[in-house]
Amino acid sequence: MKRNLRNISALLAGAVILLTCQGCEEFITHDSPSGVTDVQWWNTETDAKAALKSVYAGIPAGSSGRNTMYFAGMSDEAVHRGDFKGAYDLYTRGTHDTRWGDALAIWRDDYIDIRRANRFLENIHRVYMSETDKTRMKYEARALRAYYHMELLMLFGDIPLVTKSVLPNENQLPRTDSKTVYDFIMAELKECAENLPKEYVNAEAWRISSGACWAFITRLALYYKDYPTARDAAKAIIEQKAYSLYKSSNSNANSFAELFSYAGELNKERIFYSENGCSNAWTSFAPAGIGGETYLSPTNTVVDNFETKQGNTIFELGPDSVKIYQKNPNYRNNRDPRLSASIFYPGESFQNKYTLDPFNNKTDKIGETKSTVTGYWIKKYIDPMDQQAKKGTLDFMIIRYAEVLLSYVEALVELDDWQNPDVLEYLNEVRNRAKMPSVQAFKYNSKEKMRELVRRERQAELAFEGQRYFDIRRWGIVNEVMNGDVYGATNPQTGEIVKVQTRKYNPERDALWPIPDLEIYANPNMEQNPKY
Repeated sequence: MKRNLRNISALLAGAVILLTCQGCEEFITHDSPSGVTDVQWWNTETDAKAALKSVYAGIPAGSSGRNTMYFAGMSDEAVHRGDFKGAYDLYTRGTHDTRWGDALAIWRDDYIDIRRANRFLENIHRVYMSETDKTRMKYEARALRAYYHMELLMLFGDIPLVTKSVLPNENQLPRTDSKTVYDFIMAELKECAENLPKEYVNAEAWRISSGACWAFITRLALYYKDYPTARDAAKAIIEQKAYSLYKSSNSNANSFAELFSYAGELNKERIFYSENGCSNAWTSFAPAGIGGETYLSPTNTVVDNFETKQGNTIFELGPDSVKIYQKNPNYRNNRDPRLSASIFYPGESFQNKYTLDPFNNKTDKIGETKSTVTGYWIKKYIDPMDQQAKKGTLDFMIIRYAEVLLSYVEALVELDDWQNPDVLEYLNEVRNRAKMPSVQAFKYNSKEKMRELVRRERQAELAFEGQRYFDIRRWGIVNEVMNGDVYGATNPQTGEIVKVQTRKYNPERDALWPIPDLEIYANPNMEQNPKY
């Protein structure tokens, strides 16, 4: 639905959103809807549940809606094509501006969701229902409101902090400094974490929980290098013992691969997820030759990151080995099993029926319509069960336990506590689940070496899940990895590597997204980010 809105106040006070029912739509998005008043609307538990469900409507998905997985296309691990699925490639080429649609979409949607949360909190007291349920629902709304602020903060920097529904005569909101917004988010998430259930029955597992709040605290604290807070929040999740890494009941199965399929969909690893959030993964990532469509293609950077099964990087093996593994990424089936679980590569056989060949097969050829642009394809969330219909019901894990373990380890390393036994324990837990060997402690015998391993492990485990975009910024390597040429697969016949594009990153501008020009034009108190 089109939302032709001029500024935050319009977004907060009058947006029209499709909700569960027409009455709910009218009430949540208008202060004085015709024929519906606060007294008339907020009566039953059903009303309250419908209103809270509308607050949940804004949580991101993987390959649809907020397109979290497409953030990989704004990092060094993937290349995006297909503007109708977002113009993310404009960002990597440095040609985005204040009219960039992706920035407007997130700015607009998050403030709509914040308004819904505020409206819920301001009116839930009118509803006749269990006080216990009412209290829990308030914490859910507050946690979601904090999450939407967090998303805006990490992308735009200083943003208006909005804790009540804004009326038309209260428009022209100024930006609030990042520290104040950060402190608000942290305080809200902490209080919610201490009061929400640590888990729900499976039918309601989609709700935001205590663990999800601690997980978002961990993620935000890491981004702002608040390592003590990140460490403590991650440790709180571990100590809850509500989550665990998924392991298949079939000892011969690739548990990591199964995690992103229907076979492993119901698991204790997902901390917060979007229902059906990867329902259209097949028409977003899958090879055209097996009936899919490809709009996000992995780079050689993410492929080369995977270790061998002996725990060595391909670069440690020498230049001859590098050439072998670049021609055949899974040479002799000797790479980290997460490679074959995350990425389709040239020469791979799909269900022993179809061999992927982006260099000779016209259907899969590099650069063809709906085909890969690098010679690689994303495999996460591509389940063969969806091949015929080209759609399904797979949920998207917004944050999962493996990320928390890696974040906990990283916080310890950055706090100079890299020899803490928890570092090896949880790194090994993540690696061993993927059937990778335990860390060679003699090899990673300093803070710098352990940091190197943690960062490599994080990309191997979380590739294409949306966090690499933020990781390269907080690590201070974004200028290095986002400037220059981007490469894909190596042609096994010629030994030539595919050059995809040349990227341009401006460190004085591109650390933050532009405030949408519609907001700037309508609000004299709104200031633009630097260099836009």
